[in-house]
This record gives sequence, structure tokens and C-alpha cells, in this order.
Amino acid sequence: MTSIRVATPLVLLLLSGCVVGPDHKAPEIALPAKFGEGSKISNGDVATNAWWTAFNDRRINGYVEQGLAQNLDILQALERISQAQANVVSAGAGSLPSLDLSSDATRSGTKDIGGNRGEANSSPPRTSVSGGLNASWFLDLFGLYQRSKEAALANLDASYSSVDTARLTLLSNVVGAYIDVRYYQERIAIAQENLRSRRDTLNLTKLQLEAGAASRLDVVQAEGLVNSTLADIPSLETSFRSAAHRVATLLGLPASSLVAELQKGAHQPVARFNPKAGIPADLIRNRPDIRGAERTLAAAVANVGVAEAQLYPSISLGGSISPSYTRLGGGSEAGLLSWSFGPQLSLPIFDGGALRANLSSNESQAREAYLSWKQTVLNAIEEVENGLAAVSRDGRTVSALRATVKSYQEALQLATASYRDGASSLLDVLDAQRQVSTAQASLAAAVQQMAQDFVSLNVAVGGGYAVGKTAVSPARVALVTKN
Repeated sequence: MTSIRVATPLVLLLLSGCVVGPDHKAPEIALPAKFGEGSKISNGDVATNAWWTAFNDRRINGYVEQGLAQNLDILQALERISQAQANVVSAGAGSLPSLDLSSDATRSGTKDIGGNRGEANSSPPRTSVSGGLNASWFLDLFGLYQRSKEAALANLDASYSSVDTARLTLLSNVVGAYIDVRYYQERIAIAQENLRSRRDTLNLTKLQLEAGAASRLDVVQAEGLVNSTLADIPSLETSFRSAAHRVATLLGLPASSLVAELQKGAHQPVARFNPKAGIPADLIRNRPDIRGAERTLAAAVANVGVAEAQLYPSISLGGSISPSYTRLGGGSEAGLLSWSFGPQLSLPIFDGGALRANLSSNESQAREAYLSWKQTVLNAIEEVENGLAAVSRDGRTVSALRATVKSYQEALQLATASYRDGASSLLDVLDAQRQVSTAQASLAAAVQQMAQDFVSLNVAVGGGYAVGKTAVSPARVALVTKN
């Protein structure tokens, strides 16, 4: 009857227990129906959209595939998933019963070794064996460990999102670095072409000098333009190698591994089609950094519950059984069994305000996490808006510069022919060469920028990071299913 009377209030207390703290709800933010220069048509799930194939460049395709498989940032992010999974187990273990077993055995005795054979100085050996079985169970009446596990699960989801973010960043960096490689190669080719043209002009000027149709000043000016072109090439070659080194490092290779391969050259990448931006609401599902921020917010809200649960009493049930056995040398035996069982109540009364301060701190962290999520959403919208504005105008810039190059090249041909005939001065030729060189460099830069803006917009909408991926975030699965 005594055991029943003790157990009854414990059962009632268990039944009256509740999980304290706020429950996480999906954060909300007011979003426009469309982007400023976009449409009202949703993109759907673009995570598996291999947008880089629009460049029709097999090297880009190969580098992206290789980078997604062996980039070190991605591999480190995958390791953090394993750590987060272990933290989930650790967070939930506290609410489960624990059982510890211990045992030890000793054999002891005394013996006279000083020549005195008296019985009083010796004793028969004895064997002692003892053990212990300790059990404890924390009764999670107010959800301390439940909220801890919720936070750990949210952090696990955030780790999955971190992998997605690393993959998206890898796409941006690899394709962007490759675009830079081809840009600097184009600039080097332009500089070498201009060098040949200016050397031809220098040789022509020297012939004109011998014929008395040019001055030494003309020769010196032509030589100066040749030498300035020669001075530009080394820095362009350095920039090319730096971009090639960047590609190799992103693929987890030594920096110079791809230089020889990339020196074979190719045209500057130009996308065959324009990307679709979708609508702002698509970003909530498609951008892994937004999902990661939302999961960080969920973890912060759960930690508020952990801090609040610490304000309430805690009860633990514990017990132990400790048998011991001793065998004496004369054949006699002795045994003892000790046991104990009972609850332990811990009630915080005076702590100097530490627990309340901890709760306030966690509440503030949750509010900060919401603001961080909101900022992440707004930054994503800004990136898409900027990308749309750039992509819609880049083509016009490139078209105008192509026409400019063509016009200046014709002007150079006319100025050179006129100079051969003695109808114009060398200064006209040199000015025309400078104009062609400047226009060609501007065109190459515009083509580079158009490709980079194409990359930026696709990354901004969250496209392509799930291509070839096997590990999928449970949070993303839920979002895709819901939408």
C-alpha cells in the first residue's frame, strides 16, 4: 500500500506536465506579386535546372560536374550534416532512461616474510566481488529535452540547407571563373592582333621615313604604341592564370592543374537563352539560404522553450542495486545486497536572476533570427531584381559595341590606306588603332558581363544546386510537396 501511495502523486504530476515555450510557425513577409521587370508566372522548383548548359560549352559542363562531386566547401558542409545528426541523438538522449553497470573483483591476504612463522602474522587470502546497477530517468514534464531535440532537428535541416548553399555558391564561382578565363584569353588575343597591326604601322612608318614622307617623330610615336601594347600583355596573362588557378582550386585540385588544358582556348561563353525569374514567392522554396535562415529561426524558437523549461521543477527517478560477495580462505562465504530507489526533485528558487536572463537572451536571439530571415529574403529579391535589370539590357550593350568595333575597324582601314597614299598623317592611323583597341576591349568586357549577369540571375533564383544530388533536406521536401 505504501508504494501505491507514493506512486499516485507522481502519476498525477506526469499527467499534468506540459511542453512550455512557443511553437514555431512559418515566418511571414509581404511580397510583391511579381518582380519589377518580371512576369506573374511561377518558376516552380528550379533546383534541378542545369542552366549552365545554355552556354553550350562541354568544359563548363565537365567542371561543374567535377566541382559538385569534389569541392572541399561542399564536402565540409556534408560533414556538418553528420555532426548535426549526432547532435539530434545527443539532444534526445537526456529524456530516456539510463542504466549503468559496474563491477570489480579483488583478491587479498597477508604473509609473514621476515622469518617469523607465527600464525598471527599471516592470514589466508580472500576474494571479494562487488557490482552495481544504477538506473535513472529524467521526467521531461515541461519539454526541456523535447525542445532541445526540436532545436537539434532544425539545426540538422539548416545543415542540409548549408550544403545546398555551398553547391549554389560553387556553381556561381566555377562558371564565373571560367567566364573570366575566356575573357582574359580574348583580351590577350585582341592585344596580340593589335600588336601585329601596330608593328605593321611601325614598319610602314620606317619606310615612309626612308622615302622622306615621314619624320622621326612619327617613328617614335609608332614605337611607343607598339611598346605600350607589349606592356599590356603580361598583366593579361597573369589574370588568365589567376582565373585558371581559381577554377582548379574550386574543383579541389592544385592551382596549376588546368592551365595547360585551358590554354587551348575557346570563344567567350554566350548563353543561348534568357533565364526566367519566376515570382518573389518562389524564392522561399528555391533559395537554400532562405530555408537555412528559417530553420535557424526554428532552432532559436525551440531554444526559448528550453530556457523556459529550466524555470520549472525537474524530477528524476533513480535507483541502484549493489551486490557484494566475499570468499574467505577457510571456505567461509559472506554476501550483501544493497539497493535504493526514489525520486529526486529539483526546484530553482534563488539563482540571482540567471535563468530569467537566459530566457530573455534566447527570446532576443529568436527575434534576431526572424530579422535575419527577413533580411535574407529581401536580399534575395534585390539580387533577382538586379539580375533582371542587367540581363534585359546586356544584349543591347553588346550589340552597340559590336557595331562600334566594326565602324572603328573600317575607319582604321581607311586611315591606313590614306596614310600609305600620303593623304593623311600617322596621327590619324594611331588614333584609329587606339579606338579599335578600346572598342574591342569594351566589347570583350561587355560579353563577359553579359555571361556573368546570366550566372548571377540563375543563382539568385536558386537554380541548379540539386543537379546530381542524393542528400535532400527534409525541410525542402516539405516545401516542394506543399507548393
